[in-house]
Amino acid sequence: MLAVALSLGYFMYLFMGAMMFQLLEKQAEANSRDKFQLAKLGFLQNYTCLDAGAIEQFVQIIMEAWDKGLNPKGNATNPSNWDFSNSFFFAGTVITTIGYGNLYPSTMAGQVFCVFYALFGIPLNVAFLNQVGKGLNSHLIALGRCMQEPEGSGVMKVAMMGLFLTTGSLLFLVFPPMIFSYVEGWSYGEGFYFAFITLSTIGFGDYVLGTDPSKHYISIYRSLAALWIIFGLAWLALVFNLGAEMVEKLIHLKMHKTHVIEEERSVRKTEERTVQRRV
Repeated sequence: MLAVALSLGYFMYLFMGAMMFQLLEKQAEANSRDKFQLAKLGFLQNYTCLDAGAIEQFVQIIMEAWDKGLNPKGNATNPSNWDFSNSFFFAGTVITTIGYGNLYPSTMAGQVFCVFYALFGIPLNVAFLNQVGKGLNSHLIALGRCMQEPEGSGVMKVAMMGLFLTTGSLLFLVFPPMIFSYVEGWSYGEGFYFAFITLSTIGFGDYVLGTDPSKHYISIYRSLAALWIIFGLAWLALVFNLGAEMVEKLIHLKMHKTHVIEEERSVRKTEERTVQRRV
């Protein structure tokens, strides 16, 4: 019954998400497409020496450069995407399975190495995050110990849970977007969106640190960001695990209540039948 309830809720959640994303994003996409087509037509009208085929070919070149991690707004003097800091950041996105998609190995040797690097790195990352999570539980706020003590005060458990969520939220989701907003020129909302999408390993790649060619970043900027990602992943994974446990407990509680109600109804019906027979 629990598996059926979880499966039903899972697919209903997916269905609801698909409807909401379609409602929120489809019209904006259509507007952007129309705006782009108007801009392209206006460009052709202003530069009559160019034809539509040349424009399409140039757009294709820009798209290929973007797919390879090259920003079309930059020039040949831009820093390499594969210096040590950027390579360290990329290695972190591989073993944490974030995979922004804005940068990837283009050589055959790099692709083969990436496969084997991820093959051994992902289990190592999982083991490391488990250890970090245990440290967060036992040394920072002792959440695990409080949750395992059945005789513990309910108020204490709630307080420790609140401390865990508040501290982690400040360190990984509230303060970092302020830094990203200052360095990258994003709004705070965009920085918060990037932080959550990154730490949840969704990694769309629409926002990535240190990719603006017009900005000068310190050499260790992305390396520090990789460390933030690693420890933030451990914290958010604990939050997700706690949320999953709460959902399962709620489902068990609901099923238990339903079972108790059904038993009470069955007992009442049996008693009523017994009384009727006696009468």
